Amino acid sequence: MKKATIYHNPKCSKSRGALAMLEEKGYETEVVLYLETPPTAEMLKQLLTEMDMSARELLRTNEDPYKALNLTNSELTESQLIQAMVENPILINRPIVKTQQGTKLGRPLENIACILD
Repeated sequence: MKKATIYHNPKCSKSRGALAMLEEKGYETEVVLYLETPPTAEMLKQLLTEMDMSARELLRTNEDPYKALNLTNSELTESQLIQAMVENPILINRPIVKTQQGTKLGRPLENIACILD
């Protein structure tokens, strides 16, 4: 059985679209409602490594906490940005999809096609 994990926000159309793609392709999918159960800093670091992304690249810049926490500050470290996302999971861009073939940010949704078989 093909397995996948999706870090999902059901209010997000991209996230719903990614979940639908996984279901269409027959994946047994673990759905992580990351707003309710945010990833730990270690898990977020692992996901970023797997996606070959920086914390800044994963940040949602149009959310209120982004401005309130002054995350535009270029002197903030990777660890500080990760901690901001752990404490304010709305800042994590979505959906993140993980399969045996890799981990990708599904924005745009076409990004995840390469990790689905």
